Amino acid sequence: MDVVGGKWKALILWALAERLHRFGELRRSLPGVSEKVLAQQLRELEADGIVRRTVFEQTPPRVEYELTDEGVALYAALGALGEWGVRRMRTLGVVPTHGKDQAGA
Repeated sequence: MDVVGGKWKALILWALAERLHRFGELRRSLPGVSEKVLAQQLRELEADGIVRRTVFEQTPPRVEYELTDEGVALYAALGALGEWGVRRMRTLGVVPTHGKDQAGA
């Protein structure tokens, strides 16, 4: 749970599961996250082997983030938890706000 704990890590995984992102587009895809917090969360995910950071030596510098194989496996494991959450919300009569029937689908 330490690997995915926190408000933003699961959302970062969800975004990176779709495709790789540059830092700015990742930040824009996560409304409400500060640049500082996103950078910190990405560093932690990278240190845990979940996210790969690739730096392209060019001007201006370009950095891309993507899931590692471990990140893909973690995302799949979290998918089951997300599906449970959607079912639970329906049981409680709450409509999921993300507009998808399954987590990550």
